[in-house]
Amino acid sequence: MTKLKYKLKYWISSLVIAALLVTTTFPLNSCSKSDAAVPENVVERELLVSSEKVGTLPAAMLKQLAGAYAGSFQNQIKYDVAIYKVNYRTTFQGRETVASGLVALPMNLTTPAPVLSVQHGTIFKHDEAPSATSSGLAGFEVFASGGYITLIPDYLGFGASKQLLHPYYHQQSSGIAVVDMIKAAKSLYAQEGMTDNGQLFLAGYSEGGYVTLATQKEIETNPQHGLKITASGAGAGGYDLTEMLADVVAGKPYTYPAYLAYVLMSYNKTYEWNRPLSDFYQEPYATRLAGLFNGQHSGSTINKELTTQTENLFSANFLEGLRGNGEQTLKKALQDNSFNSWVPQSPTRLYHGTADVIVPYANSKQTYERMKAAGTPSLELIPIQNGTHGSSLIPMLTDLIPWMQSFGANP
Repeated sequence: MTKLKYKLKYWISSLVIAALLVTTTFPLNSCSKSDAAVPENVVERELLVSSEKVGTLPAAMLKQLAGAYAGSFQNQIKYDVAIYKVNYRTTFQGRETVASGLVALPMNLTTPAPVLSVQHGTIFKHDEAPSATSSGLAGFEVFASGGYITLIPDYLGFGASKQLLHPYYHQQSSGIAVVDMIKAAKSLYAQEGMTDNGQLFLAGYSEGGYVTLATQKEIETNPQHGLKITASGAGAGGYDLTEMLADVVAGKPYTYPAYLAYVLMSYNKTYEWNRPLSDFYQEPYATRLAGLFNGQHSGSTINKELTTQTENLFSANFLEGLRGNGEQTLKKALQDNSFNSWVPQSPTRLYHGTADVIVPYANSKQTYERMKAAGTPSLELIPIQNGTHGSSLIPMLTDLIPWMQSFGANP
């Protein structure tokens, strides 16, 4: 119980406290073999492999924590929450694989419930995955206490699929993995006697913002999934990877080099280029990186082994290729995994801090302007004034929660 309280205290105070401050409850694809094909019988196929109840979170405990951190939300917590670890089938690199995540169900709910899939930000360590936390909690389960069927995917490369290197910022596989969890979860909550009310919300921040849009695109462009999105909120994702490449080409310092390394390491593996790391990095970084992306090291640890000076991090030949006509395969992969040709059809909000230097605000602004010019029917850009990458999540949630509540998803 002590570990449980500590974990909840940490997450509520650092990530979910915004939810406790409001008075309502949260309710270019590549042709590479790495892309995950959508099975023809995608609706009928049984995706749930297994489920395990890992704990129950009493509403009384949440109310106690809410009273300590944000008393105004205390009366909105209505349900005990049953937490399940799920394994489910998905497709990656043309092959079936098993992925995992958490499903949080409000207990003793007597009416159909809306579904909320929450996509987490970038993680590096295997034990940071939602289903791998020591207490069985990821933090977002608090939304289930308000009556929402809450899904928290691990992502490929974590949990049941930790034998894989996470396909970081790989659009189609990211989207399909979440879509398959949404469908697999239906089997779980049906077994538990619950039904959904037909509403599906998506939300995520940082990489989770990117994965949220990847999931939305997968659903909207493939009606055979049989899903319809009610609303989607994405914060501070790198939606235009080619634009982010421009900063690297310009030789600008980058304060979190582990992210840049993550993209290259991921693509080199996911697309099966299998290039030596010395093609991309100078020494000693090429040698160091070979052992850093094994799921045992945090982002901060990886950062300490790298440099923020991109001119010193990347090899001269690699930078020359990026600046000229070289590295066409990488450039195409970045283009394919950017949202440069898709227009969201569901109500969507993009959130971004104007002082973000990890993923610049201009990335969301330019993505928004392109999508509006292409005729997206319901898209808003919500700038978070002076918000950094680390400080903008709470303001995003403060706005996002009542907006989603406005769709009439009150349980």
